[in-house]
Amino acid sequence: MSEMITADLVDLDLSADTKEAAARALAERMVSAGRVTDLEGFLADVAAREAQMPTGLDGGIGIPHCRSEHVTEPTLAFGRSAAGVDFGAADGPADLIFLIAAPAGADDAHLTILSSLARQLMNTEFTDALRAAGDPAAAAALVRGNRTPAAAGSENSAAASEAASSEAAAGSTAPAPDTKAGDAKAGGAGAGDASAEDASAPAPGAPDARPFRVVAVTSCPTGIAHTYMAAESLENAGREAGVEVTVETQGSAGFTRLDPAVIAAADGVIFAHDVPVREKDRFAGKPTVDVGVKAGINRPSELISEVREKAARGEVTSGSAPSTPVERGGEEGEGYGTKLRKWLMSGVSYMVPFVAAGGLLIALGFAIGGYKINKAPSVMDHFIWTQGDSWAALLFQIGGVAFAFLVPVLAGYIAYGMADRPGLVPGFVGGSIALTINAGFLGGLAAGLIAGGVVMAIQKVKIPAAVRGIMPVVVIPLISSAIVGFLMFVVIGKPIASAQKNMTDWLNGLSGANAVLLGALLGLMMCFDLGGPVNKVAYTFATAGIAVSDPSDSAMKIMAAVMAAGMVPPLAMALATTVRGRLFTPTERENGKAAWVLGASFISEGAIPFAAADPLRVIPSSMVGGAITGALSMAFGATLRAPHGGIFVVPLIGNPFLYLIAIAVGTCVTTALVVVLKGLRKPAPGATITGPADGTAATTAEAKQPVAA
Repeated sequence: MSEMITADLVDLDLSADTKEAAARALAERMVSAGRVTDLEGFLADVAAREAQMPTGLDGGIGIPHCRSEHVTEPTLAFGRSAAGVDFGAADGPADLIFLIAAPAGADDAHLTILSSLARQLMNTEFTDALRAAGDPAAAAALVRGNRTPAAAGSENSAAASEAASSEAAAGSTAPAPDTKAGDAKAGGAGAGDASAEDASAPAPGAPDARPFRVVAVTSCPTGIAHTYMAAESLENAGREAGVEVTVETQGSAGFTRLDPAVIAAADGVIFAHDVPVREKDRFAGKPTVDVGVKAGINRPSELISEVREKAARGEVTSGSAPSTPVERGGEEGEGYGTKLRKWLMSGVSYMVPFVAAGGLLIALGFAIGGYKINKAPSVMDHFIWTQGDSWAALLFQIGGVAFAFLVPVLAGYIAYGMADRPGLVPGFVGGSIALTINAGFLGGLAAGLIAGGVVMAIQKVKIPAAVRGIMPVVVIPLISSAIVGFLMFVVIGKPIASAQKNMTDWLNGLSGANAVLLGALLGLMMCFDLGGPVNKVAYTFATAGIAVSDPSDSAMKIMAAVMAAGMVPPLAMALATTVRGRLFTPTERENGKAAWVLGASFISEGAIPFAAADPLRVIPSSMVGGAITGALSMAFGATLRAPHGGIFVVPLIGNPFLYLIAIAVGTCVTTALVVVLKGLRKPAPGATITGPADGTAATTAEAKQPVAA
């Protein structure tokens, strides 16, 4: 494996008791070897990857890994722990720990080498040889491929006769993981034998001699380790079961598409992934098992058996269900509430660009032509090139057309999130009906969910193979649109329209303390998850009020409060890194510079890196500042016709000076709380103390410990 690992990068007596300590011990070896430039920055990247999904694997293996700008060249460090370190595997601690470091722009050749290690970890002989390795050089040679497991085993056997006492001591700890691996192997073989018996029966509609064929796709967020380990595991289980398994690995080095002929000949499909499968429609119309990537590593035989059972029952997928290009619809076992949130976010994510474009165009029309511009005649009938009011009317009317798409797009893409492309037609139809009957956003939400549910129900009906080709083009759009239209016009449309009217009347009647409290609540929601579902609920609530040709004063106040509160977290983090930079890591100080622009542009996500690193201090502080800003904005009576833009739409804001004061107050409050809370924490021994100007470490020894808790 080239020289990505040397003896200096091997620790056969790793004494760490936590995964963080293990990663630090191995990372320090990388720093000493000149492979990592910033220890804390690299460890932060490792922790961020670990937070996405535990990296422990069955059989006593841990593979913390990441891509990082602090890595100079692809590097691998190996540690062997007698006591074991918990990396989140179901069968217990890991005794073999591999820290994989890839540069942010690693070339494909090196990533391919790293992927080959991931495949090797599925080989029991390889892991047994590593457990028996007697010195770091031998272990490094084994990992590089310079020494075979068999050769290593014979050398270790000879060494055992000379150092029996040492081997006996090691034997007290080594059998546990070996036994686990052996049991797992035995279990896998048993499953494979059972599957092999099933394989003796011919697949439905196939010749007797033809084996069952499976195509699979594996992928993980980093695309280095789990992707290839799942592929190796599925291929091994397929061989044991007498099943042909062909895998497409969608890793960091890109992916090579499976031959369409191979996909066409497959009897079933397995998706083992934690990021969306690319070009998923290639696999439509076949029995499909869709799971996370770790299931592909830990229980491949079960997945193969499951896809064979689905094939025997004639179950096939239509389109790319249950996943969509927007977001996974939910793993098996997820609650309905989680799936519902993902479906709604699918619709909102597609709606937001229409809100921003339409709202800004309408606001510009008002700014240029005044608030009577909504009474202007159509520019098709009256447009004078040299007249400002004509241009204002043009902007207003284009924005109005864009706004008219909001509810249909919301409904259409909620249905899309549930049922993929077949859900688009009934979703858009239902959303348009919601506009026609004045059911507004509530009607759009209901129409989208109904449309998606109807299409999913139709897709579950078994149909003859001869008519499958016309299902997504003719049958599903026809039947689903008719059902959704009937329900919206005749059954639920009027009650929803009434509820929408009542909500609008309530907003119009808000005043005094009630308005201030609503502003505080919306501020809390905007800062709770910084662009997540709760933030989007508050934002959608605000944009729903102004998504009409003549919004009420209360609706524009709500929009102003929501935008002001959403600007507070990134601005506060930027200010905090400026006034007390020593409380933050170098990476955070760099992020603070970008947060100035992100916050000023009303992009709440600019504070996410700080919240992820220190959520217990950053998120509550942001919520307090956001609530204060939202309440002050409502109290000051600031209004906003545009749904986005940050400080760049200040000229379109009512009471702009007081509005900016509200933002400044919330920003200062959040900054003060973050600084105080970070200052009160107990720093780790030897924590970095940076200089006031250049942020350099006071001492070399102290630079090895993190600043942020």
